[in-house]
Amino acid sequence: MKTKNIMIVGVGGQGSLLASKLLGHLLMEQGYDVKVSEVHGMSQRGGSVVTYVRYGEKVYSPVIDQGEADFIVSFEELEAARWLSYLAPGGQIVTNTQQVDPMPVITGAATYPDNLVEKMRAAGAKVDALDCLALAEEAGSTKAVNIVLMGRLSHYFDIPEEAWMASLEACVPARFLEMNKKAFVLGKNA
Repeated sequence: MKTKNIMIVGVGGQGSLLASKLLGHLLMEQGYDVKVSEVHGMSQRGGSVVTYVRYGEKVYSPVIDQGEADFIVSFEELEAARWLSYLAPGGQIVTNTQQVDPMPVITGAATYPDNLVEKMRAAGAKVDALDCLALAEEAGSTKAVNIVLMGRLSHYFDIPEEAWMASLEACVPARFLEMNKKAFVLGKNA
């Protein structure tokens, strides 16, 4: 099996670490060799962050180069656009439509770009855009955006929902489990 590459991109404090841990656990349980990178970037709240998840028969490195990502999972539109050059031909972007203003926008030195989803599609990318924040709120917490995204990502994998739920049970503290399961299902069924 050819090694598959997933990039998880977003802003510090959004839960990319849990998302990559969940994916790593899920894929290892499916019998794949898995490499998950550490979070790269400014992981404190507000900075741009990226995590790599690679899986296959034998994976030698956790790093994904430009043009190699089969999936880019983005917590925020601008981050999806920022990492677009990493998407492989035929790759898939799964993005939250939420917009988090970066520091240049906050300080007034720049404006947040308009129509990013349309621009990415015009550049040839397949983009699955979803208001994950609204679904996370419906599940019970704005912090569940990451799990809503995982639910949406599950559409692109031939892995039963029960396996995703088992990985959620292994990775999420018990007191947050039901809310996260609801978030996953809302994302999956959106």
